[in-house]
Amino acid sequence: MRTSHKGFAEGLLFALNIFIVVLLCAGDSLAIPQWLQPVGRLHPLILHFPIVILLLAMVMEFFRFRPEFANEKLYQRFTTYLLVLGALLSSLTVIMGLFLSREPGYEGGILQWHKWFGVSVAFVGYGIYLWRNTSVYTAIIAKTGAIVIVICLIFAGHFGADLTHGEDFILAPILQKENRKVPIEQALVYRDVIAPIFETKCQSCHNADKMKGGLMLTTANAILKGGKTGKLFIAGQPGISLLLQRVHLPEDEKKHMPPVGKPQLTDQDKMLLYLWIKNNPDFKKKVIELPATDSLRMLAATRLKPAESTEEVYDFSAADDKDIKKLNNNYRVIYALASASPALAVNIYNKSTYSVKVLDELEPIKKQIVILDLNKMPVKDGDLKTISRFENLRQLNLNFSDINGSGLKDLASLKHLKTLSLAGTKLNPNLIGQIIAIKSLTELAIWDTGLKPGEIQQLQAAHKKIRLLSGYKDDGKPLKLTNPQLKNTSQIFQQSFQLQLSNPIKGVDMRYTTDGSVPDSIKSAAYKPGILFTQNTVLRARAFKAGWLGSDTVQFNFYKNTYTPDSISFLAPADGKYTADGAKTIIDKELGGTNFGNMKWLGSQKDMVMLMLFKKPIALHSLTLNTIRNIGSQIFLPAEIEVWGGADEHHLKLLTSLKTATPQKKDPVAAINLECKIKTTGNISCIKLAIKPLQKVPDWHPAKGKPAWVFTDELFLN
Repeated sequence: MRTSHKGFAEGLLFALNIFIVVLLCAGDSLAIPQWLQPVGRLHPLILHFPIVILLLAMVMEFFRFRPEFANEKLYQRFTTYLLVLGALLSSLTVIMGLFLSREPGYEGGILQWHKWFGVSVAFVGYGIYLWRNTSVYTAIIAKTGAIVIVICLIFAGHFGADLTHGEDFILAPILQKENRKVPIEQALVYRDVIAPIFETKCQSCHNADKMKGGLMLTTANAILKGGKTGKLFIAGQPGISLLLQRVHLPEDEKKHMPPVGKPQLTDQDKMLLYLWIKNNPDFKKKVIELPATDSLRMLAATRLKPAESTEEVYDFSAADDKDIKKLNNNYRVIYALASASPALAVNIYNKSTYSVKVLDELEPIKKQIVILDLNKMPVKDGDLKTISRFENLRQLNLNFSDINGSGLKDLASLKHLKTLSLAGTKLNPNLIGQIIAIKSLTELAIWDTGLKPGEIQQLQAAHKKIRLLSGYKDDGKPLKLTNPQLKNTSQIFQQSFQLQLSNPIKGVDMRYTTDGSVPDSIKSAAYKPGILFTQNTVLRARAFKAGWLGSDTVQFNFYKNTYTPDSISFLAPADGKYTADGAKTIIDKELGGTNFGNMKWLGSQKDMVMLMLFKKPIALHSLTLNTIRNIGSQIFLPAEIEVWGGADEHHLKLLTSLKTATPQKKDPVAAINLECKIKTTGNISCIKLAIKPLQKVPDWHPAKGKPAWVFTDELFLN
């Protein structure tokens, strides 16, 4: 029986090695049928068995000729069986690897090295097995063969790990390179900030040797080209870019990148990619070419070496991490200027939520704030007294705020304030003396402030060391106008809204349309203050001026919301990863755009149910839910929306329900309003809203059969 088993193993081993030779000779002409591809994909699964067995066999073979083992039959027989088993498994593994290498995404030099070292293991192992019982087989040959196989195993494993986990994965601890920090003045946004994210988190699967999905992330041209599923990103539109969709998918989703088990992107990694795409990706732009208060620049600075010649040493300690974490929210972002630096930058946005309280809340970190960005916030002169408490402030951005200059005297106490931006404010010329009182200033932006040339000259004469940024210079070339800017604090209104558009360039003619067409300079309606709208409106606007190029078209959506509940709570909550600010997220009058990962959306794969209560009964005629559709990220419109109403939560009846159309593969990414019309049934004091996701994703989708995600960010009751 033993002889029969041994003979069968030897015959099989011979056949497998001949098959390997055939596969190697076939080369690129080899086409693996689809039914055989799963066999190739078993390669990573079983390769550990021959490694362990062959290593043990080679250790025993190395000592085989020692006197104490030479005549030991059990030792000799056990070594023989280990060797034949290891050689068989090695040959099978090599064949599976050759099958796998013919699939798309595997090519390049590392693959070739891995293949030939793996083939060497199989051939040398088979050779030792054939030769070991001949008279010419000596202890030196046995030791040499054992050493050769071990070396081949190590290098095959090394190159295999490079294919799977990235270059130099095994030898990284020995060859570990110093974490090179580039000085910020020399750094490029892509090369020194974005590329390192790809290198550490993405290139193990998307390189010249292993292009999963046909995607390579090692060169600018390859990144722009994208992969089999299309472009990696759409410049300026991170919300509908494939890269951001994939990294924001839940980790248990098949399409989530990087795959489970691989190093995952941090929240800061994701934010850097988001900001890079939003700023229209440029592979040659320097970090210092970005505005000093730009979020991408501030984040990038935490990963770069500060300029040695201008590096500032701060005499205050770092703030408590718990305070920073607590103060970061959906209307305020706080970043450290650089790694291990105690200095902080604060960016405040969303004018509808701004009040001086937003500044008062920064009291725990007031010593650490060196940059404060209040661009387009309704800051009043009285608020500057609070800002004056930030004793170490270096840069202050008050562009397009509501100050007139009467409170600038309070900033004189800031001994370190070097940069002050007042562009777009309506300064009182009688108050410019207060600016002169800020002795530490080295740069001041005052274009479009209403100051006349003579007044600007007066300011320059009184403060000769300051660099004044006072407007545009005409070099004879036409410039594109700045886009119209919306001054309305919110795009959600109760009864009517008065449109408020502005432009920092004087004398522009702003035109708008409400029918979806692109505004022109002749036929479209001209904007004038006082225009009122009383219904949901999609407004598109452009700016025009003689001698200038027309601006880009901008779009603003306005939504009517007559009623707001006095309280709202979950009966069936959103998924823990997408809870935003809880149930009140859908009545906070803040739209989330098309980026479902920005913590402004509620999302779930199960029914979301909310209960709303009104102290004063309402006559409800329609309920409109703002949702998002992003097919690539498994986000579909709700399959059904149910609206229940009554006097209280114990006496509810179904008022209406809405079922959406069958989703199609080509449905575009979009934020969509779903309106549920309600027949008049008298006043109600309680509403129950049930949002039901699609139970099974269509068969044409990669996640077929799984429940879809449903997202919502705002509710309109009329």
